[in-house]
Amino acid sequence: MSFDEARRKYSALGVDADRAIEKLKTVPVSLHCWQGDDVRGFDTDPQKPLTGGIQTTGNYPGRAGSPQELMADIDKVISLVPGQVKLNLHASYAIFEDGEWADRDKLEPRHFKKWVDFCRERGIGCDFNPTFFSHPKCDPLTLSSPHEETRRFWVDHGRACIRISQYLAEELGKPCVMNIWAGDGYKDVPADRIGPRLRYKKSFDEILSEPFDKTKVYPCAESKVFGIGVESYTVGSAEWCLKYASGRDDCICLLDNGHYHPTELVSDKISSILAYDEKLALHVTRGVRWDSDHVVLFDDETREIAKEVVRCGIDRVFLALDYFDASINRISAWATGFRNFQKALLFGLLQPVEELKRLQDQGNFSRLMVMQEELKTMPFGDIWDEYCRACGKPLDGEWYPLCEAYERDVLSKRG
Repeated sequence: MSFDEARRKYSALGVDADRAIEKLKTVPVSLHCWQGDDVRGFDTDPQKPLTGGIQTTGNYPGRAGSPQELMADIDKVISLVPGQVKLNLHASYAIFEDGEWADRDKLEPRHFKKWVDFCRERGIGCDFNPTFFSHPKCDPLTLSSPHEETRRFWVDHGRACIRISQYLAEELGKPCVMNIWAGDGYKDVPADRIGPRLRYKKSFDEILSEPFDKTKVYPCAESKVFGIGVESYTVGSAEWCLKYASGRDDCICLLDNGHYHPTELVSDKISSILAYDEKLALHVTRGVRWDSDHVVLFDDETREIAKEVVRCGIDRVFLALDYFDASINRISAWATGFRNFQKALLFGLLQPVEELKRLQDQGNFSRLMVMQEELKTMPFGDIWDEYCRACGKPLDGEWYPLCEAYERDVLSKRG
């Protein structure tokens, strides 16, 4: 079926396919730098073990081992995916020159100048994340540590990251989402649950006391149900993060759909938060039984998340990907997940939202179910192909051979 015929079919349902394509071209989705090097970063020994609830599995050849290699890999991904890419950095990806090094509490905007140059040359924005893991000063707690010296170190790191986020937003002329997540918790049942959470609150308050422009920098609180080594208690639980963000005008909730119990659905949480808050942030991943950060697929929950984002207001949600698979070609993993989330967003934009709402409000649930099911077999693929063409990017069936060629010519030659 041609695009023109597919467009006519959607038009019969009251959906403007051209408008959906043009809208999606304006929606930034943050591409996470850490897929390319298995969350290693550049501020400490690249062979160090990952700690603080972070874990990757697999040892596929071709991992980026330097800023130059990582930037080249990101460029390759950008060439393979349609849509408006934004970069997502962790603080551990600071780039030091001439033998300089700064610990995380002493990081400065200039340590990210090369990333600013990278983004500016490509016309993209940049989001940011403090790195509260894989560091000797994780004791193993960070922002909730009872040891004041440790807690102060990590607060100072968070404040430094506010300043860096402000720098990124000002230099690139695009908002910077700064996400605060720490894997603080306990392996076994704690004797004191409220103490760590009060210290966590104090730390967040102190971090956010650092001056910043609320129209340019958007700090977030990200929760988690549990982590490796902290199975029994997580300080920054969903309830903690929701209450904290709801009580301030300078912090928003960030939902990672791998950070909940397997029976919980983030797609059902989006409308609850946006009924009260103007903004929301998402990390889109794929958890398999736990927060395993599998590559995003074009599956039911990804589509449902995207539909909810569209229904509630796509401009109210900051979108980012967050997964890291070291068992397959990392470029392929990046591109597959990004393309699949773009597909999900386009699928959401092609829903006859008002008609579906009308059927629900009328109580016509039989017709509603039939229509929702029939939408699944609409000629979506032809609209997707046209979207890829409109973005000047390869279609399905065309991009993976380019990925294989990059592996042959570049990745396979890395040590």
